[in-house]
Amino acid sequence: MATLASLGGDLSRLRHLNSLAVIRALRGAKPLTLTAVAEQTGLSRPSTKDVVDQLVALGWVVEVPPSTGGIGRPARRYRFRADGGHVAGVDIGVHTVRAAVADLDGNVLAETRQTVAPETPTADRLAATSRAVAGCLAAAGLGQGDLWSVSAGTTGVVDREGRVQISAGIHGWAGVDLPARLAELFSCTVHVENDARLAALAERERGAAQGVNDAVFLHAGRRTGAALIIGGAVHRGFGGAAGEVGLHPVTHWATAADYLHDCPVVPPGVSKGEAARHTFDAAREGDPVAVAAVERYADDLALGASAMVLTLDPELVVLGGGFSRAADVLLPLLRARLEEVCLRMPELRGSTLGEECVALGAVGRAVAHLDQEFFGTGPGSIAPPR
Repeated sequence: MATLASLGGDLSRLRHLNSLAVIRALRGAKPLTLTAVAEQTGLSRPSTKDVVDQLVALGWVVEVPPSTGGIGRPARRYRFRADGGHVAGVDIGVHTVRAAVADLDGNVLAETRQTVAPETPTADRLAATSRAVAGCLAAAGLGQGDLWSVSAGTTGVVDREGRVQISAGIHGWAGVDLPARLAELFSCTVHVENDARLAALAERERGAAQGVNDAVFLHAGRRTGAALIIGGAVHRGFGGAAGEVGLHPVTHWATAADYLHDCPVVPPGVSKGEAARHTFDAAREGDPVAVAAVERYADDLALGASAMVLTLDPELVVLGGGFSRAADVLLPLLRARLEEVCLRMPELRGSTLGEECVALGAVGRAVAHLDQEFFGTGPGSIAPPR
């Protein structure tokens, strides 16, 4: 026979699960009536009202003022308070630091960027990170105290604690305890991950890989990286080095973009940040020199990509990063080279997120952390907001 204590525990667990169901129904949706919430959750209307009232009291849900002009008494509508807290996603790159500030549903409110260089000292790169986030907060009318979580992506191999183990692109970056350094800048929780994995997360959540369980993400830009999505989750590997095929010298990924940057069709004085665009534009017009440069780049990109395709047998390969803007030029070449060696060709798609993919993935990582903190599936009540 069940004891009173066990029954109490079961009831507490049931209330917790009901609260999670209501929050899931309201997250990212337009304001809903109690009847609509009850239909989506399968709860009775009285139970739905009890749960919604509790969430309103906790500060997670708010009643929306009724619209004017209707006939009769309007039904009460409720929404999740996504604007009750905010997160920041940061892409600490070799040449650029990008930041985005979003609400608790991951809706981006502002984005900014700061220019850096491979030789920028660590302290200056972190200062640029602080300025980028501060610029987002100012643009969104927020202060640093409004941030509940910050997630950052960076190039190189990053261990489970967020420390940079290997970084070929940024001088003096290897060995940096990035979570500790960022904690000096931000008073909220901080998480650090490899940039390509965060970009792959963004593609899975809001980009070309939505609904795809197994995919290879190619982070193609001034530097080349990759990440794997396995079983619907971004794969880190035991030591955080999954997808780092570009570190193998046979792939030539470290120098592959030089074909595009140093192509003779690039006008004199053009920065490396803009050089590849000129090469891709010329290749679209059929310039033989530009076409040859893009083909050589595609050869190197395909070498590493084919190794991952043959290993994973993915449903999809996503071309992301800054060079995804030239997917119309690159994807046919990449497809032709993969068809030569792959047992089964996956679908190829270009990203729609572009250079913002890492910062967007970092936003998603920060939101996921807060979801686990406040709405975890473990026993207990929903934690109140800060």
